[in-house]
Amino acid sequence: MGLFGEFTSRNFSLYAQWLGIISICLLIALGIVGFLSHVAFSIVGWVIALILIFIEIPFCIRWCPTSPKFDSFITYFENCYFRAILYLCFAIIMFLSNILNTGPLIAAAVTLLFAAISYGIAALKGQSFASSRLLGGTGVDNVV
Repeated sequence: MGLFGEFTSRNFSLYAQWLGIISICLLIALGIVGFLSHVAFSIVGWVIALILIFIEIPFCIRWCPTSPKFDSFITYFENCYFRAILYLCFAIIMFLSNILNTGPLIAAAVTLLFAAISYGIAALKGQSFASSRLLGGTGVDNVV
């Protein structure tokens, strides 16, 4: 099953994974754009993006040398419930950046919130976690 098949599978964990990839791109890019107005939150956004890279792209865990402790931390989030909670916490942190003044990080906060909602829907519907084959995961063939 290709990329189109993944999008038509109605598996919300796949939708959330792609929203997570969009969030990573936004966290990095908007962290650069808003660096002068939100120094602390831009750095926090980059750290969140780095964590999400290892969580959402299974290829990175196999490719990058990491410690067993970090690997066990990442594998803890192979459950949709825990991913929904993690994304919700990250979204709240990014929404807090607007307490100082409104900045571009709000877009990353919204996509993180949508990813949390998607993982929550997947968890409530009882859908098994699936990761996109394009990103080094198993795809939906093994899930359906």
